[in-house]
Amino acid sequence: MGFADQRFNVNLSILFTELPLLERPAAAAAAGFTAVELWWPWIDTPTPEQSELDALKKAIEDAGVRLTGLNFYAGKLPGPDRGALSIPGEESERFRANIDVAVDFADSLGCKALNALYGNRVEGVDPAEQDALALENLLLAARAAHRIGAIVLIEALNKPESPLCPLVSAPAAVGVVDKVNEATGLGNAKFLMDLYHLSMNGEDLPAVIERYTAKTGHVQIADNPGRGAPGTGSLPLEDLLDQLRKAGYDGWVGLEYKPGDQPSAESFAWLPREARAAR
Repeated sequence: MGFADQRFNVNLSILFTELPLLERPAAAAAAGFTAVELWWPWIDTPTPEQSELDALKKAIEDAGVRLTGLNFYAGKLPGPDRGALSIPGEESERFRANIDVAVDFADSLGCKALNALYGNRVEGVDPAEQDALALENLLLAARAAHRIGAIVLIEALNKPESPLCPLVSAPAAVGVVDKVNEATGLGNAKFLMDLYHLSMNGEDLPAVIERYTAKTGHVQIADNPGRGAPGTGSLPLEDLLDQLRKAGYDGWVGLEYKPGDQPSAESFAWLPREARAAR
């Protein structure tokens, strides 16, 4: 087993960012990949013009790649203000306005996984109030995703880079997954296991894999330190992905790393070209 046995997709919101958005799907295809994922591309609006949605859809289709993951609106990513669904007021309203837009766009491309990022803690607001709002919005998202046969992903970030985010451990994120599934009865909330974020939190990654693989709907990777490509840090990513497969995970592994000073296309030297196309 090893990297060649995984199903990788490329996150076009962190890789190929040296190119305009509409050129990135073709660039991923030229690099040998057949699947991509995206953070919500329109950071300033949860409801872009239909022409913008259509243009991105066409770019993905023309490139011949699959969209396998999409974030709901989450504010300005990357950045310290990531997340929206648990922030009272305008951000929460933006998240709600985005739900059907994101779900319909995902459905138009056959995408069956949508990531819903929790929001930061807000000074002067009771954390319990934020958590209640988050659950309310996640239930709306889960029900909307269910109508297209999709899952909603809930991710743990890391405390050093997101100190105000309350979901900075695998147990915290999985706890929210369980609450959503218990409330809806749909079972379509899943854990997004980002090995970089979990390693930044100092978690025991083999133990996390053993305990939570069954509740995991998507995996993302980057090396640590540095959030670079596999091999640029010290994480045993090949071994960890092997453990995930042995534990029963056969889903997508998102490449969500920074390419560094080189062009994104040159950051894939660690992965043989024949292993980039999903089988």
